[in-house]
Amino acid sequence: VQLQASGGGLVQAGDSLRLSCAASLRTLRAMGWFRQAPGKEREFVARVGWSRGSTDYADSVKGRFTISRDEFKKTMYLQMNSLKPEDTAVYYCAAEIPGRAGYSYWGRGTLVTVSS
Repeated sequence: VQLQASGGGLVQAGDSLRLSCAASLRTLRAMGWFRQAPGKEREFVARVGWSRGSTDYADSVKGRFTISRDEFKKTMYLQMNSLKPEDTAVYYCAAEIPGRAGYSYWGRGTLVTVSS
């Protein structure tokens, strides 16, 4: 398994949750989080560049979610604060590797459910 996501669960609106994604890949260019809500298409959530730690966020999560990475553990995190029911989705982690365009590897996903 190249990517293993964890940390999902059931929380109430306004609560916080932290997702983790461990990579067993030799090199990384960037990692990202995506999510797919029931009946909707998968959407981008956040991305972190591996060497410099540069970050990018979807407008819907800016100011509430923080993406980070631990280079030595090859693990990415998503700290989610002030969760809303519309954040309910399966969250997927993905990895970019040098020499290939786009995300080459995807994790299985972890379910986040936010009740109102």
